[in-house]
Amino acid sequence: MDRCSSVLLEDGSVVPLTSKIRKQVNAKIEELSSQALRCLGLAYNAHLSQLPGHLSSLCDYDGEESHPAYSVLKEPQVEKEIESEMIFVGVAGMRDPPRSQVRGAIQECRTAGVRVIVITGDNQGTAEAICTQIGLFEEGQDLTELSFVGHKFAAFSEEKQIQYLKAAKDSGFGMVFSRAEPKFKQNVVNMLKGDVLQEIAAMTGDGVNDAPALAAADIGIAMGISGTEVAQEASDMVLADDNFATIVSAIEEGRAIYNNMKAFIRYMISSNVGEVVSIFITAFLGLPDGLISVQLLWVNLVTDGPPATALGFNPPDNDIMSKPPRSSKESLISRWTFIRYMVVGLYVGVATVGIFVMWYAPSAFGLEGTDFMGIHFGGDNHPTITYAQLSGYKQCGTPAWDANATFTSTTSFDYTTASGESVIGIGCDYFEGHSGRKKASTLSLSVLVTIEMLNALNALSEDNSLLVMRPWINPYLLAAMAVSFAFHFMILHVDWMAKLFSIVPLDYEEWKLVFLWATPVILIDEVLKAWGRKMNAEELAERLKQD
Repeated sequence: MDRCSSVLLEDGSVVPLTSKIRKQVNAKIEELSSQALRCLGLAYNAHLSQLPGHLSSLCDYDGEESHPAYSVLKEPQVEKEIESEMIFVGVAGMRDPPRSQVRGAIQECRTAGVRVIVITGDNQGTAEAICTQIGLFEEGQDLTELSFVGHKFAAFSEEKQIQYLKAAKDSGFGMVFSRAEPKFKQNVVNMLKGDVLQEIAAMTGDGVNDAPALAAADIGIAMGISGTEVAQEASDMVLADDNFATIVSAIEEGRAIYNNMKAFIRYMISSNVGEVVSIFITAFLGLPDGLISVQLLWVNLVTDGPPATALGFNPPDNDIMSKPPRSSKESLISRWTFIRYMVVGLYVGVATVGIFVMWYAPSAFGLEGTDFMGIHFGGDNHPTITYAQLSGYKQCGTPAWDANATFTSTTSFDYTTASGESVIGIGCDYFEGHSGRKKASTLSLSVLVTIEMLNALNALSEDNSLLVMRPWINPYLLAAMAVSFAFHFMILHVDWMAKLFSIVPLDYEEWKLVFLWATPVILIDEVLKAWGRKMNAEELAERLKQD
């Protein structure tokens, strides 16, 4: 419009483009723009033949590179000379409706704390109407500080521009910049990434003029269908379907991958901490080794492997897209996460040693001479000692150890185990390679394996309860747990493997005892998750208050 001096009327006559006619045209453009129509102005130059000689070749220019006008068009200032004193013909209004998935994707972005900024070459009215259609703005919303024409926004000082960008972020709504030029897009990206705002900026584009902004962004996203090769080369990823909703899906997938990586680490560290704690407690208290080296190697290499691998197939948390974005400076293992590792790991160690002590010295738990979980603690069928004797087993055979012993170093026990095995002549070797020692070690190993299987269920979600993220949402994990238990039963019931690992089969009552010691790991982690959710809610509320 600014480059036109005349207008073509309906009857074919050409009259001057007066301010009155200009207002009428602008009113029609605003009407079309409010209907989310993209408006293109059409005009022609009737005076090309009167232009200087080197420009007159444009009169019959057919678009071929061999035509003389082809090189003329590349000369500076030619565009201004040609596009002046033109005759305005009219306006074409075109509808380019947004895809049906975009509105839901915009809402999902807002919930996830991802801000959407639209930068377009359309006029301001069209841009605002389309942004309202897709849910970036609400109907009738005041857009004074959320919608800007590119050159007007660029005229502000950088400090004021950053102020507007920050205010829009705090409002929870997006922004739109219309009539934007390529350099403007790059400037907006650089401001978002700058030291003041410190945002992670993702930029989408398809044209050659988008390449600088795509390269400047933290994540450049080019269109795979409509995008130019230059844009695709400058970007970090390419959308195969040119669909904005796919970007939101990628955000969700990225968060899920990160969470699964943390779940794997959480499971492996808490399990291995438990093994270290059990060895430390055993050494610190002076107890016989509940687990031998080959058993620990089997647990780490075989039993832990399938569940740890299956955690990589965890589906996204139900609330994964309702959490704010994490800071790029956030450590993989926070202080609270480390505390959780240690608490769970500590219980794994305590339970592994605890059942070992219970088998030898039930008096430490007040079970001497009683029936518990179907097991009778005491008598010839299960010789027991005091905790003091167990912790001082290395002195077995000395007068000090014999003084208050249930049996002395010279006492011989002949008894038949629950599995029917005949045991003859037990003395100090009660702590070494006989069936009594093997039974305690088997119980300890079985508790460790069972706890780690249950701990794998805890790792399904960092914060969500198992009542929300049910175990069957990851069938691969359930299958992996079944495989791990199958391996464990194999070494229990295959004779040569049982001998290799110095273990014996367990009966039903003993398995009940194993699960009694193992299941509290779920309750402990559920309490820790509930406390973590409370802290996250308080932290989010405090952050919103500060903003």
